Amino acid sequence: MKRNQFIKAVGFGALAVPASTLLSFRAEPEEPQLDKALVQKFVVASHGKFDIVKELLEEHPTLLNAAHDWRGGDFETGLGAASHVGHKELVNYFLDKGAQANIFTMTLFGQIDILKSILKHFPKLINAKGPHGYTLLHHAEVGGEASKETKDYLISLGLKETIIPLY
Repeated sequence: MKRNQFIKAVGFGALAVPASTLLSFRAEPEEPQLDKALVQKFVVASHGKFDIVKELLEEHPTLLNAAHDWRGGDFETGLGAASHVGHKELVNYFLDKGAQANIFTMTLFGQIDILKSILKHFPKLINAKGPHGYTLLHHAEVGGEASKETKDYLISLGLKETIIPLY
């Protein structure tokens, strides 16, 4: 049936569909929101409990980039948690799974060329704060020997050494 034949057959009234119905149509069913307690459990485990992280991620792959809201603008992903405690094995695991890498993670690994490039284009990021307010310099410090050059570079830009909390 041609379009004009269809319109004549059903009439113009049948075509008057509310816009909200058209806008809410989805080809696939909507995924439910992740449970906040599950996200929190995953992020807490990401501070160093590799076995729990693997188990949760296998069961719920969308946790990979999920962020827990600690309130006050403090959001943390599993990658962020593993990065600020310097758990490089877990950070690599997240990156291998496709986690969204960031400037803090690159600093942890001493990726000075990437850091310099980002700061050249966005110099105010020198003062960026990650989860719990941890700085780039903190991430360079927990990165150890591999990020010593990066740490020295950040200090040369005027950042002061920080106290690394014990976990």
